[in-house]
Amino acid sequence: MRVQVVEHPLISHKLTQLRRVETASNQFRELTRELVMLLSYEASGSIATEPVEIRTPVATMTGTQLADPKPLVVPILRAGLGMLDGMTAMVPTAEVGFLGMARNEETLDIITYAERLPDDLTGRHVFVLDPMLATGGTLAEAIRFLKKANAAKITCICLLAAPEGIERLREKVGDIEVELYLAAIDEKLNEKSYIVPGLGDAGDRLYGLAQ
Repeated sequence: MRVQVVEHPLISHKLTQLRRVETASNQFRELTRELVMLLSYEASGSIATEPVEIRTPVATMTGTQLADPKPLVVPILRAGLGMLDGMTAMVPTAEVGFLGMARNEETLDIITYAERLPDDLTGRHVFVLDPMLATGGTLAEAIRFLKKANAAKITCICLLAAPEGIERLREKVGDIEVELYLAAIDEKLNEKSYIVPGLGDAGDRLYGLAQ
């Protein structure tokens, strides 16, 4: 597994604003979109391309376009949805699938409650979106799920990660080739498995608490 922390002044600035407790949901959503656009620029560097012949107003030339099959973007519900706009803004021709996964806060087991993906991902480059890599269980389960469907390449984009989550992810995915792009690696997990200093519950901060 290759881990890349994307270092850039704009990412550092926007992540700091995202962490602030007083940042409202609408601001949080916009900052998340902007951060994902910056992260996805780096994360898509290995996306497959092919030559294409085009005509400009002046001459013909050989250009470049994204190759088939199209990339597949898979946000992990529900917090991953907040990252989708930023990713599709950068790769608008990508297709979108969904995985609904949740962590049982008592047992920390991962429950898959929804799935909308092609049955066969042969040849597909899949981008997995999940804001927080805390214990690593959710992301590891998603990666195994996609690999069983024959995904050719798996790239994960997260805003934050805890060192414990990264190590657990390494253990869980084994020899599966995975790229992980992050805005930052934080200090640790607390006793409730929340990232410290973190930014709180990303889903709640994106969408509020459903009553």
